[in-house]
Amino acid sequence: MPTRPTLIVLGGLPGSGKSTIAKMLARKLALVYVRVDEIEQALLRHRPGVDVGAAGYGIAYAVASANLALGLGVVADCVNPVAASRAGWAAAGRHAAILAVEIICSDPAAHRRRLEQRGADIAGHALPTWADVLALAYEPWPDADLVVDTASNTAAEAVSLIANAVAQLG
Repeated sequence: MPTRPTLIVLGGLPGSGKSTIAKMLARKLALVYVRVDEIEQALLRHRPGVDVGAAGYGIAYAVASANLALGLGVVADCVNPVAASRAGWAAAGRHAAILAVEIICSDPAAHRRRLEQRGADIAGHALPTWADVLALAYEPWPDADLVVDTASNTAAEAVSLIANAVAQLG
């Protein structure tokens, strides 16, 4: 394990398995769990109709940074669709060992099925549709440290892959 606190940033399209993996990883490694969807939904409850994207990420960066400063490891669960959002995590974790993990589902039929069969686990959260996912401006993430494909790995296998990568951080 690294001597500095660890920031594990999970990103990927909605329905790829990020939240399931992030929650399992937080339990397994005793990490603080920071989910951008939770923050954005809380903002919407207090400021209906406001565009919460940048604000949600900004708050998530601050929460992660504060916990890392306390020496606590953090797993961040977010779509993380663009280079700017990824850079924010790098800044938040500037004093941490960072592992950037892209979660994908390479089987479009399985991805769509998972997306359409899942239920909201945050009160009031409107889940994206398959059309929303296809329309999302998701930039390639060539500098991710690890890419985990949930079409060929179970959530438990994904957690093991990520935990092994964390163990290799210096």
